[in-house]
Amino acid sequence: MHRTDIAAGFCLHGAARSVDVAPPVLLAPLAGITDLPFRRVVAGFGAGLVVSEMVASQEMVQAKPSVRARARAELGLGEARTAVQLAGREAHWMAEAARMAEAGGAQVIDINMGCPAKKVVGGMSGSALMREPDHALRLIEAVVGAVGVPVTLKTRLGWDDDCLNAPDLAARAADAGVQMVTIHGRTRCQFYKGRADWAAIGRVVRACKVPVIANGDIIDAEGAAQALAQSGAAGVMVGRGAQGRPWRLAQIAARLFDAPAPQMPQGAALVALVAAHYEAMLSFYGRDLGVRVARKHLGWYLDEAGGATALRREILTATDPAIVLRLLPDALTPDRLECAA
Repeated sequence: MHRTDIAAGFCLHGAARSVDVAPPVLLAPLAGITDLPFRRVVAGFGAGLVVSEMVASQEMVQAKPSVRARARAELGLGEARTAVQLAGREAHWMAEAARMAEAGGAQVIDINMGCPAKKVVGGMSGSALMREPDHALRLIEAVVGAVGVPVTLKTRLGWDDDCLNAPDLAARAADAGVQMVTIHGRTRCQFYKGRADWAAIGRVVRACKVPVIANGDIIDAEGAAQALAQSGAAGVMVGRGAQGRPWRLAQIAARLFDAPAPQMPQGAALVALVAAHYEAMLSFYGRDLGVRVARKHLGWYLDEAGGATALRREILTATDPAIVLRLLPDALTPDRLECAA
């Protein structure tokens, strides 16, 4: 299953830097999930671009130096194939945050106009901006004018079924200098209910002169192929499909875009991968917080491996990392337990 009728990548151009996105399979920003340790694991298998968790522009600029330093680490400024995603309501703060991110080494700035969370929308940011396209465009123009790196946009089909204005917003954004638009195939008012409408993304593709990325409910190569066929998009963005399967983006790229097939980690290789990811999270967050934050990732890895229920419970409640690391080999390779029985 290969897509030979579309290009296997494209280039994002900025005034001072260009960035290749190849293969065109991208990791979506997921709050509390796609942190720097996880993005590094996914990127290690092969992804055209990974996107940081959303950061509020004004808070980023006004934060104390120590907090800004932590934010730089969390965002992965300077990391290869990484876009830093900003959200905000005011052009001044969006531009200043973009300049700060670029100065810290960001290669791409992504503007969030798609987050449906009530807290974000209540602050008139995220997908709330789809109700004010003229104001949204002023934010886009401010960011594009502030930096020399490529600027991209992530949004939804519209606010609701009576406001499906993504094609117009995307076209205007491209005219303003945005280099790529990612569309989640739902409206804001749908949140994550129902199914993503990949065909509706096609209207954005036809209206927009820059690459459009299809997002929403794409969890494997079959779904990615359908999303591309229905939308005509230049690539796909994967979120929850990578949970517990950081190699999933590379699998999709191999099957659809002739990218190198990833080595599927099994047995000792899988244990080594999960252990390294776990230890990276402990280092990144500190032991106490890292143990707690890592549990969701460990749970997804165990689900994928079909790990034993008893060991799963022990691993996900352990407060001592040494216990987790000791149990991982048996939990991730159930055949070891069968052989020992």
